[in-house]
Amino acid sequence: MSTLDDVDERTSDDLVCGERTPDPWESAMQATCECLSSAGTLDNLERRQAEDHLGETIYARFPVHTRSALIVAQTLMDREIVTEEELRAKMKEVRARLEMV
Repeated sequence: MSTLDDVDERTSDDLVCGERTPDPWESAMQATCECLSSAGTLDNLERRQAEDHLGETIYARFPVHTRSALIVAQTLMDREIVTEEELRAKMKEVRARLEMV
């Protein structure tokens, strides 16, 4: 879970409800989840149940819209599909790319 140390946490217990346009990364994350599900790697129902189960634990510290990314990363590490080091390297690569924009 130390990989999560660099992720922005929610600072308020209030959940903002209402209509909003998803950020581009959220749409990409949804597409990733759909691909993982269709490939049999991580079923959508299984992912959603894991989100619900963990929603009131450490994941409660993070905004609702980031939980899919967190649970997918955790599940892929648990299943040894990706290592924590690989995930950290990819996060660093993406941050560097975004800082150039």
